[in-house]
Amino acid sequence: MTRLKLHWQIMIALVLAGVFGTLTGTDAALFGVTYYSVFGFLGTLFLNALKMLIVPLIASSIIVGVAGIGSGGKLGRLGGRTMAFYLLSSTLAIIVGLVLVNAVQPGLVDGEPARELMALSADPAEVAATVGDKDAGDIAGIFIRMVPANIVKAAAEGEMLGLIFFCLLFGYFMTQLRKEHAQTMFSFWDSMFHVMMRMTEWVMKFAPLGVFGLVAKVVADTGFDAAKPLLVFTGTVIVALAIHALVTLPLLVRFIGRVNPWRLAHAVSPALLTAFSTSSSSATLPITIDCVENNVGVSNRTSSFVLPLGATVNMDGTALYECMAALFIAQAYGLELSVTQQVVVVVTALLTSIGVAGIPSASLVAIAIILKVVGIPIEAIGLLFVFDRILDMTRTSVNVFGDTSCAVVIARLEGEKEGLLAPTQTPT
Repeated sequence: MTRLKLHWQIMIALVLAGVFGTLTGTDAALFGVTYYSVFGFLGTLFLNALKMLIVPLIASSIIVGVAGIGSGGKLGRLGGRTMAFYLLSSTLAIIVGLVLVNAVQPGLVDGEPARELMALSADPAEVAATVGDKDAGDIAGIFIRMVPANIVKAAAEGEMLGLIFFCLLFGYFMTQLRKEHAQTMFSFWDSMFHVMMRMTEWVMKFAPLGVFGLVAKVVADTGFDAAKPLLVFTGTVIVALAIHALVTLPLLVRFIGRVNPWRLAHAVSPALLTAFSTSSSSATLPITIDCVENNVGVSNRTSSFVLPLGATVNMDGTALYECMAALFIAQAYGLELSVTQQVVVVVTALLTSIGVAGIPSASLVAIAIILKVVGIPIEAIGLLFVFDRILDMTRTSVNVFGDTSCAVVIARLEGEKEGLLAPTQTPT
């Protein structure tokens, strides 16, 4: 018997959550136990499981990623240019999302925070106080938190910026060790990363139950009123992704790569369609490499380095989504984040999109990290599942288009002028 894929299980859980939440309300009970409390139990257990993964997952994934890039002398010109482009494109994507979410303000309904509609239970005053404590008052405060006096204490208290910075340094200096020591350390952290991947996959098997509890609790509280802000948020994210894919990336391809971006999109369309259907940059990688080498004309030397690295660290669409989701939740609480706080969101979204992009449902874990850094409760994450499937498909396509754009730009900068999108080549 074929097992239903996870996204279909989540879809069914959403439908059942709507039905059960509507029928039971907040008062219906069985043997003295309210269904409402059962919904809350399931949702809280799932969120706690996600939180449990954050520290070891972030540490192992970033250390392995940085050490892997640094091995074999690849932190040279090609690596530097590739990382520079990925940082530039991801930053531009985040800025697009930041501008749009501030302009549309999907977390507000008729000018009022959607907190009650979304059944967010945390006290807004307490949340505002926590966020205020997180604000150092100027940009320098970000860097102070990036260099904690005690890394173990920082990790235990959820100071993710400090943990991320430490892991970046740790991964880099692993590459400076003698080969036998470096290999031992790499094997340890790589093994831990694979263990955390397995644990994440295991936790995500219970996502339908967690989503059922989180959404049923909201429906029992407010009915379907929460759908309105979520629909507006989903539409805003899709528009932001479209702007990045149809404006920002084509401009980079046109003026730096000096290639027609529409011809590039046509040439890599098999990879984009595969990414849309699978929601996985890694699963799409073989098709992406084939399209970029055979249809676009990029050399194997460039594509074999740029594209696997991009499938791991370059997540334009994911970074954009993480930033918008964090600000959407903040708006729903009625919080007006200062410029400094929004810069914290931008920096954390950029770093987490690099650090956890390769794991299943990476965006949920990354959004949780961003919210913890800023000081906002993560209770609203479960509601993002409602329209997450279509957003996941869309942002993965943007991620892959960002990778192919980088391959073309780097190929041009590396002197590969002949053969790029030659007229005789057609998409396979």
